[in-house]
Amino acid sequence: MLVARGKKNLEALATELRDKTRVEIFAMDVSDPDACVDLFKKANFEFGRIDVLVNNAGYHERGKFESVDAADLGKMIDVNLRAPVVLTRLAMPYMRDAGGGAIVNVGSLAGRTPVPGSVVYAASKAGLRALTYSLREELNGSDIKVAVVSPGPIDTGFIMSDIDNVSDITFSQPLSTAEEVAQVVLDLCGNRQVEVSMPWVSGVLTTASYLMPWLGRWLRPSLERRGANVKAKLKRQR
Repeated sequence: MLVARGKKNLEALATELRDKTRVEIFAMDVSDPDACVDLFKKANFEFGRIDVLVNNAGYHERGKFESVDAADLGKMIDVNLRAPVVLTRLAMPYMRDAGGGAIVNVGSLAGRTPVPGSVVYAASKAGLRALTYSLREELNGSDIKVAVVSPGPIDTGFIMSDIDNVSDITFSQPLSTAEEVAQVVLDLCGNRQVEVSMPWVSGVLTTASYLMPWLGRWLRPSLERRGANVKAKLKRQR
């Protein structure tokens, strides 16, 4: 079941995938709670069961906290955190009826360490990560798996189409591809891991900077310089 706001793009992707598997689409805004209810009714009707939920929708309005419109700050919370909470809650009864399932949240390295210039985005992803770990403990012993993938920058339009406004420090970490993240999501549906950071060395770095804020501040200037060089190179290649 493919879900996004744009029906045209959904139809194009569905056409590409239909020679491999059965595909249905549902055009909706995940911040609409009524549409979330309808989504699961349709998915269950079409497929007879729900086994996996991937909370992948994201919204990011970049800039210093005071420069971002208050409505956009709220929208980041609605899309990045509130929607996964609602969708996860709605999915669980269907998964129990199916005998189990997996919920995989697409987080971010920004949810593991302070990120100036992405304050609310980082907060929303930190909340999503906390949701994952807390719900995992609550569901311990059940047949519903909860996990999170926390990537750094991904080579998609989410950042590449807005590259001038993306913070330099973001590009200090290696780019992942959408295919690499998708493979991790698939793996998390069936293995015992609760979180995968991409790349793993960035996970170590974000953990260290979170536990020792002074280290993050000390490293930030050099990381920003490295990221600025990478960003300039990527812009030249466009």
